[in-house]
Amino acid sequence: MEFSQLYYVFWFLPLFFLLYYLVGKFFGLRGKNIVLLFFSLFFYAWGEPVYVLLMVYSTFLDYFCGRAIGNAAAAGNTRRKKLFLGVSLAGNLGLLAVFKYLDLLLRTLNLLPFVNLPLAHIALPIGISFYTFQTMSYSIDVYRGEVAPQKNILDFATFVTMFPQLVAGPVVRYSTVEKELVHRKETLDDFALGLRRFFIGLAKKVLIANVMGSIADSLYNPAVSSSVAAHLSYLGVLGSWVLVLAYTMQIYFDFSGYSDMAIGIGRMMGFRFLENFNYPYISRSITEFWRRWHISMSTFFRDYVYIPLGGNRCSRARWIFNIIVVWFLTGLWHGAEWNFVLWGLYFAALLLVERLFLGKWLKKLPVLNRVYALFFIVYGWVIFRAGGLSEILELTKALFGAYGLQGNGPSPAVTLLSQAGLGTVAILVFLVATIASTPILPKIKEKLSTASPRVARTVSTLGDIALLLLFFLSVAELAIGSYNPFIYFKF
Repeated sequence: MEFSQLYYVFWFLPLFFLLYYLVGKFFGLRGKNIVLLFFSLFFYAWGEPVYVLLMVYSTFLDYFCGRAIGNAAAAGNTRRKKLFLGVSLAGNLGLLAVFKYLDLLLRTLNLLPFVNLPLAHIALPIGISFYTFQTMSYSIDVYRGEVAPQKNILDFATFVTMFPQLVAGPVVRYSTVEKELVHRKETLDDFALGLRRFFIGLAKKVLIANVMGSIADSLYNPAVSSSVAAHLSYLGVLGSWVLVLAYTMQIYFDFSGYSDMAIGIGRMMGFRFLENFNYPYISRSITEFWRRWHISMSTFFRDYVYIPLGGNRCSRARWIFNIIVVWFLTGLWHGAEWNFVLWGLYFAALLLVERLFLGKWLKKLPVLNRVYALFFIVYGWVIFRAGGLSEILELTKALFGAYGLQGNGPSPAVTLLSQAGLGTVAILVFLVATIASTPILPKIKEKLSTASPRVARTVSTLGDIALLLLFFLSVAELAIGSYNPFIYFKF
């Protein structure tokens, strides 16, 4: 089930909140958690009826490991603590190894001479990278003594399976919601704020990401030609850059839209999930970009991989090794293909260059630093989007003129762009996306809101009217459209 589907918006959510508040009125917070747990399991089982058992397994594994680690800590048994932490890590990483990375390993081994192993072709369970990371972080935090082990299995299962952020993040740590699992209070103000945030996320997804994604997928369709090179020769510089820029907007508004909807639904329930995006495309360096993009994942790797490896409090050689390991794993987390690993190492190289010498120069270039950062961010999506090294090379050649400005095939870029629907509406959506990817509108709203109480009320009213209009437009688009994938569901 996806957030941007009509039956989710008009059936699942209303029924959930009706029962959530009704049961909560008579049975308190315990009743609310049971309703949340039931609907979360139903939400996941809707699309993964068998793989929901994996999530249940991960839940019980880390619940009992957390209890065992806590008991061992109370008894001063360090060896037993390490044992159960190891069981938790092995159990969760084992899930990822089998269900996400097994075929990648087999394909890699098949590159060796005289090796021809059959692939497993195991379907990837939706959201497995997110809920395994969440449960592992819980076990690690209990081991470190940063949180107390949860004694109530229902509360812990509610944390793991919580449907707003279950399948595409943000990665919610137990420490973030520990208190709210046992004590939270919903207010009308919180519900209104959450609803506004949900409308914003839905509009990002349906009205921007879907349009940009439709263009990107229409342009990047090598199957219609004899080869990738032949297809890209039709696109030329113009079509290739439109493709890459459309995908750049698609992936941001797709993922940040999902995060907005998750944060909004959580707020309506009394949870305050941490922000996951902070206008990453306005960054002045790649270092800043990764402080603004997918914040929950970046902080996870920082706190559970980078710092335990030694961080930057070590020799230069060791620090470089730590950076490479972290970004190798970051790339691998995103997908079981080597282009994702290359994407991670690409950013590792950029971060090392900035930290070693380029960073101090970027601070002295107030406009060029943003151009620099945006160029390398956008090119990073070429590596991320491509299906392999050969496609990366061919698309790079097309971007920098190897196939001419408008393409040199029977279907030049202008024709392909027209066929992809790049008309007035698409251009308008791209302009809106460009503005919405910056904090310009929030800053204007903030400035107007501080002018006077009357102006603040007017701005607030007009803002709510605009959000309602965006909601109705989103619903109308969902009713007539069929293109509606979430990119991060497959990670």
